[in-house]
Amino acid sequence: MAEKPASRGEIFVVDDDPAVRETLSLVLSAAGYQVICFADGAALLAVARSRTPAAILLDVHIPGKSGLDILRELHGEDYPAPIFMISGQGDIAMAVSAIKNGALDFIEKPFRGSEIVARLDEAIGAYARRQAQSSSSIATLHFPGREPLTRREREVLEQFTAGASNKEAGRTLGISPRTIEDHRANIMKKLGARNAADLVRIVMTAQQRAS
Repeated sequence: MAEKPASRGEIFVVDDDPAVRETLSLVLSAAGYQVICFADGAALLAVARSRTPAAILLDVHIPGKSGLDILRELHGEDYPAPIFMISGQGDIAMAVSAIKNGALDFIEKPFRGSEIVARLDEAIGAYARRQAQSSSSIATLHFPGREPLTRREREVLEQFTAGASNKEAGRTLGISPRTIEDHRANIMKKLGARNAADLVRIVMTAQQRAS
């Protein structure tokens, strides 16, 4: 009898729809992940504060506290695993708000199982690579008088100033190119950059002050 392959890690799935939980459980289990499902955010919080999964799939609309509330309670930006929001097509504004509150990215319903596995694989791999790397010079830069950038915005800014395209940056960070574009627009707004060249100039000025 063949040995069962080792688990690639735990995925926490939070959705109040039993059919969605079952579908995700089947798809992710087939890809080698161990899946733990929750029907509401309170059940997730009870586990996620003491146990870190490889990733979390969190639905926007769940009973009790919303997915966005749960994301804030988990301190998504600093949570040690990627958190994806699951949203319907009408929830894009809320999904973008979730990204600003620390979600790595969002996955729209209806979704394809192969797409979710690919997105998770990419995001989990990107997290592991970033943890193995030392902090970048961008991470320590200060932009006086500007609204501070989040850690993820700094990661995107580092990719941008290195000349990466949205697609390349997304692949490196485990984020969709569309979400990279949202981060980039937010970075430019925060730093008061009128265009890409202006943004690079602002970063170079900050680097010169720091050196």
